[in-house]
This record gives sequence, C-alpha cells and structure tokens, in this order.
Amino acid sequence: MMSHYQVLIIGGGTAGIMVAAQLMKKNKQLKIAVVEPSDKHYYQPAFTLVGAGAFDYNKTIRPTADYIPKGVTWIKDFATVLKPETNTVTTQKSGDITYDYLVVNPGLVNNLDGIEGLREGLESDVVCSNYVDPKKTWELLQKFNGGNAVFTQPTTPIKCGGAPQKTAYLSAHYFKKRGISDKTNVVFATPGSVIFGVKIIADTLMQVIGRYNIHLKTFYAPIKIDSKNKIVYFKEVGTGENKCVVNENNILREKHTGNEIMEIPFDFLHLAPPQQAPDFVRNSPLVNEAGWMDVNHNSLQSNKYENVFGLGDVAALPTAKTGAAIRKQVPVVVDNLLKLINKKQADNKSYMGYSSCPLVTGYGEMVLAEFNYKNEFTPDPKLKQMLVFKSNKPHWRLWFLKKYMLPYLYWNKMMKGENV
Repeated sequence: MMSHYQVLIIGGGTAGIMVAAQLMKKNKQLKIAVVEPSDKHYYQPAFTLVGAGAFDYNKTIRPTADYIPKGVTWIKDFATVLKPETNTVTTQKSGDITYDYLVVNPGLVNNLDGIEGLREGLESDVVCSNYVDPKKTWELLQKFNGGNAVFTQPTTPIKCGGAPQKTAYLSAHYFKKRGISDKTNVVFATPGSVIFGVKIIADTLMQVIGRYNIHLKTFYAPIKIDSKNKIVYFKEVGTGENKCVVNENNILREKHTGNEIMEIPFDFLHLAPPQQAPDFVRNSPLVNEAGWMDVNHNSLQSNKYENVFGLGDVAALPTAKTGAAIRKQVPVVVDNLLKLINKKQADNKSYMGYSSCPLVTGYGEMVLAEFNYKNEFTPDPKLKQMLVFKSNKPHWRLWFLKKYMLPYLYWNKMMKGENV
C-alpha cells in the first residue's frame, strides 16, 4: 500500500464517498485514498422510520466495499492523529500516511457520558435513542401502554436536529392508532426557544403539536437520567416564562426544585445523546474553540491550512447536519480541490448553508424544511414535478419521497457521484 496520496479523505460515510466519487468522475488519474474502518455503510436518514416500525433496519445497511469508487484506495483503518503542519495522518494499524490535500469528514460521535445516567439508561429497558439503536425504540414503543412519554435533545449540535421531534410525532400518531392517547402524555422538551428556526415551518409544526396535544417545553436542557426511578432532570437554559402548548394542571407530575431544575417522571424516554467531533479531530489543530472543524462557511476550506477541507457533520457550520447539506457541500469541495491541484485559487464560495430536514409529522405525511444560513425557506422548485406546491405543509407525497425515493437516490445516484 502506498503511504502518500494526492487526496486523502478521512471518513467513508456520505461525504467521503461522494467526494471520492465526484473527484474520480472529473479526473480518473488522481491518487485518492479513503480512510474508513467500518465495512458497513448505514443509511442513517431512515433510522427515524425504523424506530417507528415503518422501515426495515436491514435495508439501511450495505457493504462499504460496494461504494468505494473504482480506482480509489480503501484504507480500512482508524485515523488517530492529524498533523496538518506536516501533511500527515497517523493511523491505528497502517502507520503514517502523507498527502497533498486532506478532506476531513469522519462524521460525529455520540457522547454517552455527556448526560449523567445516559449510558446506564440506554442499557435499561426504559430509555432509547434512534441515534444509538432504532430497533430498541420500536421495541419499547410497542411495550408502552400509557403514562409520560418524554422526548428530548441535548444542548450540543446533533445530526439532523429535527429527528428528536420527528420521533415524538410518529410516536404520538402510533399511540393514537393503538387507542392509548387518552392515557398518554407526550412531552417534547427542547433547550431551544422555538420548535424550529424557520418560521414558516415552525408555524406548521405548532399545529402538529396542537393536533397531538403534545406538551412542549422550551428552554429545557436534559442534565440527568435516573432510569431506576424513571425520572429525567432538566435545567432551564432560558429566561422568562416557559410557555406550554397545553395547560397541564401538572398531570405530568413535574417538580421544580432549586437552581431552576425540573424533574419529569417518565414511562418512556427517547433522546438524542450529546454529540461531538471524534477525538482525533477535537485534539487536532483543525478545530475551533467548540471542537468542530474550523472551515470557511462558503468554501469549506480550512481557515488554518489551505490544503485542507472539512465538510459534513464534523464541520463547524451554522446549519443543520444532514445528508442534504452534504449533497450541496461536496461539489464546492470537489471544485476547490481540482482548482488547487491545477495550481489555481480555491475561489468557489458558493455554499450558502443549504440544508434540509424531512420532518415526518405522522405515518404517511411529511413536511420538507429546506433552508439556508439565513434561515430562509428555500423549497426546491422540482417539488412541483411531484405535485407538491407547499412543502411547508404535511403531504403524503413527501412521505413517499422520504420512504422510497430518497433511499433510492442515495444508494444509486449520490453515492455514485452523480448530481441529484
């Protein structure tokens, strides 16, 4: 195996495979390697549906080998140290690998110790997370027969920030289908001040929350889980009165103690764990103070090293961490890499923060939130070809897009380097 490559890509997930595939389509003579330890590639956008019993988990997994582009070297190993000052990456088994250009997109990792009691809770039979094991979410949903069903998320950035509320909506719909809504309190607790940052989408989601009679708790940041006694603790992270969608009359049996700590007993708890960049990235010179890859927001080029790029979930970008965002980021990175290789300036700064959150609001319906850095609603005009004229409203055709069309496009187009 070579120890030097023109382009070294750290991470063989969505971003890494797409970058490699698009580069090879432009120039088959490039010497490219992808460092990726896993022999399985997961279609993670379907995990929410798996957790609701609406998608086969096995269909989210395919062999990594099937998607490494022809002509690209797969280094099946872990990156352990990034040394951009010497254009070197140290790996666990393959030693040092040098490069002309580095692309960092290893995704993010769950920090199961970021909330007290989270790790123990996930090992119990009362706490679940689609981010960790969506099959368990579906198992616990089926066992749930009433009480407090609590859904929450951490203060850290997370993959697909809308996923925790999607799980709440699907679960609320599932409870309704089972006829147990009248003895169930669905709670969605968020550290944020609103349900969604794009107003036209937030307006729709507030209607969905009202339809399911969900208890919305804003400025609630989870800090501790007592799985034995089935209590989740929150700290208030905002100021002012906490506005709830319904008047609970404390049917949740919620308690407020000193230092703005709230306790909510639960019979079912789903949450997104705190998430962060992998340690080898966080401990490198490539990150900002928060520990995320420090890149130009428009070019994805490192703010510290001209021959380094970062994209995908690991990048410190003020937009949602989704596959849709990666779809728009990859062509910019590829164009800039090719310009540098051809001794030109990496002047493509066309990424404007596009991301998309397919917000499933129930079985058979979905809202598609597309937006940019300014939180402007930017629906794709091609949706009209699907006869979807208001993607900010729940629509059955968008559910069809989520469940059937997007997985097909992902495996057969995006991962093959084709523009979608």
